Amino acid sequence: MTDNSPGTPRLFSRGSWDEARRIADILRGETVGGALLLIGAIAAMVWANSPWSGAYDALRAVRIGPSALHLDLSLATWAADGLLAIFFFVAGLELKREFVAGDLRQVRRAAVPVAAAFGGVIVPAGLYLLVTLSSDVADYAGKGWAIPTATDIAFALAVLAVIGRFLPTALRTFLLTLAVVDDLLAIAIIALFYTAHLSLLPLLGMLVPLAIFALLVRRGVRAWWLLLPLAAATWALMHASGVHATVAGVLLAFTVPVVRSERHGGPSAGPGLAEHFEHRMRPISAGVAVPIFAFMSAGVAIGGLSGLASALTDPIAVGIVIGLVVGKPIGIMVATWLVSRFTHADLDESLSWVDVAGLSILGGIGFTVSLLIGELAFGAGSESDAHVKVAVLAGSLAAALLATLILRMRNRVYRRIHEAETVDRDGDGIPDAYQQRP
Repeated sequence: MTDNSPGTPRLFSRGSWDEARRIADILRGETVGGALLLIGAIAAMVWANSPWSGAYDALRAVRIGPSALHLDLSLATWAADGLLAIFFFVAGLELKREFVAGDLRQVRRAAVPVAAAFGGVIVPAGLYLLVTLSSDVADYAGKGWAIPTATDIAFALAVLAVIGRFLPTALRTFLLTLAVVDDLLAIAIIALFYTAHLSLLPLLGMLVPLAIFALLVRRGVRAWWLLLPLAAATWALMHASGVHATVAGVLLAFTVPVVRSERHGGPSAGPGLAEHFEHRMRPISAGVAVPIFAFMSAGVAIGGLSGLASALTDPIAVGIVIGLVVGKPIGIMVATWLVSRFTHADLDESLSWVDVAGLSILGGIGFTVSLLIGELAFGAGSESDAHVKVAVLAGSLAAALLATLILRMRNRVYRRIHEAETVDRDGDGIPDAYQQRP
């Protein structure tokens, strides 16, 4: 991948070496998490369709927690409301890090993944509504419009680890950032459209521990015994307010400083607490929180071929599959093209629109957040929720297979780019291609 002159805007051009190295570290962790996610989902599906399926349902229904605080929740609810708050905390840290100190602090670089994320939300939601509103269950089915809007980064990267080991860093960064922005849009949708009731007193009370947490992290406090109770209180009050508790994870993340304040030496003194927390929490999110949620949520009794056919012909399921497999890539591709059209930017000369198409289809792998929205829309354990799970799995599998077909065809090109990006003739640990950037 060759360098471009400063006056020539390029899409998917190579970023800085520091950013490339950081993204590589993140992707390695997320890839392992994706493998664990798949194991959890498969285990749940096998158990739910075995003679011992009753034990799986009983496990999900086990209730734990203090009833005095109205937190005697089922294990399935703890996984969806509690563990996913960790997932969204890490996503919030990553997004803030990208836009404050990463390469995406440059508007021209941020425009592409942000626009693609919006396109990847609007188009699949529109196609879902187009399918379901023409059905006999339009009023009921319409509640699930947001299900096909989310990209599961762990699942997508697990597929990418198998089919695209040499995918250029710029494309990997694009996929990661798109998925993170996508997740933040999803949490905003959950807060705005899937809040059944709103209690103002707990919501206002939530601001107190959140403000104290923000004050402490701004002062550089790292003591877990002090911060964790405040984070738990913020989460519990958010849960009591009726707004989905995972929103608390994002709010907490946005309070964490990315760079050190002037009081602590200024930005040149090094990174702030966001990098520290991300380093600590990402393994827990990718290796524990998301796989357990997948295990608790993915188990659905299919009922053989007839049950599978019944599930996949439900208008809800059809809308989800079309949204993921067709809507996601169209939305991402069109948004990316529009950015290039209005900014007069060309693709980096080593890449083509086929590469963008393959990556856009990979964005159609929806799992974690899609399952969560399905439960919120139709109720956990309902027949429609079961159809949502089948459709999300089917759509994600179809997107993975199509992306594999396209990206595999380009693997030889990616290998050449990878080799050019890793040449280090002077042995200083920084590849020559990154030293040549203007």
